Amino acid sequence: MNTLTTEWDKTFPRNDKVEHTKITFHNRYGITLAADLYKPSAADGRLPAIAVCGPFGAVKEQVSGLYAQTLAERGFITLAFDPSFYGESGGTPRYLTSPEIGTDDFSAAVDCLLMRDDVDPERIGIIGICGWGGFALNAAANDPRIKATVTSTMYDMSRVTANGYFDAMTADDRYRLRRRLNEQRTQEYRSGAYGRDGGVIDPVPDDAPEFVKRYHDYYKTPRGYHHRSPNSNGGKLATAALAFVNMPIMSYIDEIRSAVLLIHGAQAHSCYFSEDARKRLTGDNKELLIIEGADHTDLYDNLAVIPFDKIESFFIDAFRAQ
Repeated sequence: MNTLTTEWDKTFPRNDKVEHTKITFHNRYGITLAADLYKPSAADGRLPAIAVCGPFGAVKEQVSGLYAQTLAERGFITLAFDPSFYGESGGTPRYLTSPEIGTDDFSAAVDCLLMRDDVDPERIGIIGICGWGGFALNAAANDPRIKATVTSTMYDMSRVTANGYFDAMTADDRYRLRRRLNEQRTQEYRSGAYGRDGGVIDPVPDDAPEFVKRYHDYYKTPRGYHHRSPNSNGGKLATAALAFVNMPIMSYIDEIRSAVLLIHGAQAHSCYFSEDARKRLTGDNKELLIIEGADHTDLYDNLAVIPFDKIESFFIDAFRAQ
């Protein structure tokens, strides 16, 4: 694991109404995870708590930290963590992504919060952003200790990896993908060096899809660039995609009994992931909130668009309804 930084190196300004500390915890794979803990100043007693992670390929100094700090000002203890293999968290090889370990990282964050004397164990929720939205739903299906779940601008990473955008890939396409990545795996085993996917493309070709340009505008500019973020730099391990092709992460989300709020921008290329997930969720405590005029990355850091009032009231109501 990297040494934890002591300076404020976030992509968002510090809030003086919130106490911030660096902590570590471990998952059940023995990997040490690094996190930023945010707590309302002058807080007293046991508070509701929220663990936050994402987007896919980002670090806690970016989007998840912004969400966590904002909600801490509103009365929650929040934990923005680097997932396994990313940022200041441990795990080798670096920049790996895993359907199972990514899901377990959320439950490990719950483990951590449950050990704290200032956390109400019956009021713990999670927020998953972008690709970690799918992990959050997967964790909520598997872990009843999670009392409420919010996803923001959610991706189902298994679906998009195996099927491509808008499910355009065929079985032959997947076979070619498997052949290419397993050939790369052979080369990596021989050399001992792992190839990365390159992160967000830079420079962006003029004919690139609009959502690719929006990703670049966040990850590759001062708006959201961070030197530890895979997306801002060399990307994630390329062969990690094989696990997502082979292992769907959202198979049992119809069995989630706790409250779920899905948030997505109406103009986001990825909106169909949340729309389809909502169709599969059961019970009257599930909701899809579509933000008109917003695209995928607006929900990363646009404070005029991210519905923090709704997120706050959702968690309060969900915890009260238990």
